[in-house]
Amino acid sequence: MQITMSEKVLEWYKEDLSLTEGDFVRFYIQYGGFNSFVKGFSLGIDKETPEQSHILIEKDGITFFIEDNDTWYFDDKDLIIDFNEQLEEPVFSQGM
Repeated sequence: MQITMSEKVLEWYKEDLSLTEGDFVRFYIQYGGFNSFVKGFSLGIDKETPEQSHILIEKDGITFFIEDNDTWYFDDKDLIIDFNEQLEEPVFSQGM
């Protein structure tokens, strides 16, 4: 399992979350919401330090990660984050 993201998404996160080098961003599972891989749940994001990260990616000195206890949501598939130009926001999909 890995996380991939486009440069456009990286720039969007940097601006939207006021991210700078050394920051951490967690992708976590929340009840409800949209863009779901598992009915009734969705991905949330938060700036926080990893405790038991399962997978991470570093881009421009910013670490994006998923904690061990949230991996069930992805069913061993990759998290792919692209930018939707029409919605002007990130979109999530899964890949093998």
